[in-house]
Amino acid sequence: MGFLTKLFTSTAAEPIKAIGNVLDDLFTSDEEELNLKIIKQRLEQKPALIQAEIMKVQAQHRSLFVAGCRPFLMWVCGFGFMFAFIINPVLQWLLPEIGAPELPLDVIMELTLAMLGLSGLRTLEKIKGLTR
Repeated sequence: MGFLTKLFTSTAAEPIKAIGNVLDDLFTSDEEELNLKIIKQRLEQKPALIQAEIMKVQAQHRSLFVAGCRPFLMWVCGFGFMFAFIINPVLQWLLPEIGAPELPLDVIMELTLAMLGLSGLRTLEKIKGLTR
């Protein structure tokens, strides 16, 4: 009886639990991996959310130096596109021997699309009545 008692008591189950814990640490289930991916995505998203909050506060500021940054960049992008698509072709057509400078349109396009995206979000906030 002594051998069978030792075999089926809690002291005999400890090595089995230890092996189970080691295997559990080595292999993660799909559910655990999904939870870790969700946590990772939330952590990666935090800087973007913080930057969006900062930009929202800056856009509400009454000072032209703070709130005027976005309108200034939109004017720069507008003038860049006007030069690239209107003025530059007309100059090349009127004065082909002189030529005209080329603008890096990929940079202007990237900045313009980002600014238009922010403007769309700002418009949506105003429609919903979330801002002044």
